Amino acid sequence: MARDNQHKAAAKYWKGYVQNPQPLITTDWVFAEIVTFFNNKGLHAKAVEVGERLLQSQLVEIIAITPELRSLAWAFFKRHSDKQYSLTDCASFVVMSKRRVSHALTFDGHFAQAGFVVVPE
Repeated sequence: MARDNQHKAAAKYWKGYVQNPQPLITTDWVFAEIVTFFNNKGLHAKAVEVGERLLQSQLVEIIAITPELRSLAWAFFKRHSDKQYSLTDCASFVVMSKRRVSHALTFDGHFAQAGFVVVPE
């Protein structure tokens, strides 16, 4: 959203991404957070639009958090009592590790804290 203080960096990164698109992965928990974010801002139509685009995209794979992945995320969460990771973050960390993904498209500093490369910088 344009009011977000990271909007400029995100827009710049996205412009470059669109010119050279690469496959992206996310989880169904992150998908739920994204559409909820827009809906909670009173932007239901935008939530539906973004959700539909993600669901229909050939470049975005939405990975279901299975009971096994949830257990691994919960174990990761419990091991890091010194951090303020969300359980959704921990699920993403587990999926990224299993998929050998090193870069995260996020402004959430927890990903860098967990050892991933955050883009945009």
